[in-house]
Amino acid sequence: MRLAIVVPTLNEAATVERSLRQLEPLRQRGVLVIVVDGGSADDTLARATPLADRVLSAPRGRALQMNAGARSPEALGADVLLFLHADTTLPEDADRCVLRALANSDRIWGRFDVSIEGGSPWLRIVSVAMNLRSRMTGIATGDQALFIERSSFVALDGFAPIPLMEDIDFCARAKRLSRPLALRARVRTSGRRWERDGVWRTIFLMWQLRWAYFFGADPARLAQRYRNPR
Repeated sequence: MRLAIVVPTLNEAATVERSLRQLEPLRQRGVLVIVVDGGSADDTLARATPLADRVLSAPRGRALQMNAGARSPEALGADVLLFLHADTTLPEDADRCVLRALANSDRIWGRFDVSIEGGSPWLRIVSVAMNLRSRMTGIATGDQALFIERSSFVALDGFAPIPLMEDIDFCARAKRLSRPLALRARVRTSGRRWERDGVWRTIFLMWQLRWAYFFGADPARLAQRYRNPR
């Protein structure tokens, strides 16, 4: 089985180079790395190009960018797709963890546990709560590095083209095919937004947005609130 990692980017010059360099051992083992940029105004593309197997441009929007990467010619040769945020780091043996877990189960998708990096001690509690909630509900966030067999991704028609909650929507639909694999290996993601806007303020905002989405709110309006929480 071959794995392809799709990394959506937008103005990630400060983080993308470090993130992609950490994927180099996986690339040496045959993993494909596909970066899909949504129109960065900084030098994200220049920094990413030497460190990826393919760099694409797509309309802005994480869902649109991830779909473009998953449907690229390079990804067509992969059996499994993994979607990685540009500020998230995989464990060293992530490829082996994913492929082994899928091969040894009847499930077709899954995610990692997550650890949020930052100075606030509350971020560790947030990480534990996210992982526990995901295990209980079968719903994960994009920060947890979602992965899925490519044939199942095609059957689901990829991510819904919505500007926010694309990960929640995707998990809800994927659950109809199987429960997710919940890998205990941890990805590390940046807590920059949490610390910038305040941990408790961010927690409250995310729960507001999720409940609003659950009750049918327009994802475009929710995305505006997410980008401008104040």
